[in-house]
Amino acid sequence: MTSRHVKIASGGRVALPAEFRKALGVGVGDSVVIELKDGELRLRSLDATIKRAQEMVRKYVPDGASLADELIRERREEAARESQE
Repeated sequence: MTSRHVKIASGGRVALPAEFRKALGVGVGDSVVIELKDGELRLRSLDATIKRAQEMVRKYVPDGASLADELIRERREEAARESQE
């Protein structure tokens, strides 16, 4: 684990060292997700956060199932029901 000592600047700003930005694959203007957990501040790239969420959901989806296809099917069925009313 790599650690650095940084200071908090005005407005609560913290500069991320270049090696950290590179390791996270983030740059100026990119979005990141921060989380306060167990007294620690954790920072992840938005891409890493999305990948993590997808992995969490994937374990509840049967192999070969497509959530997108299921959602489209459900929306079409709903639209068909609404047009019959």
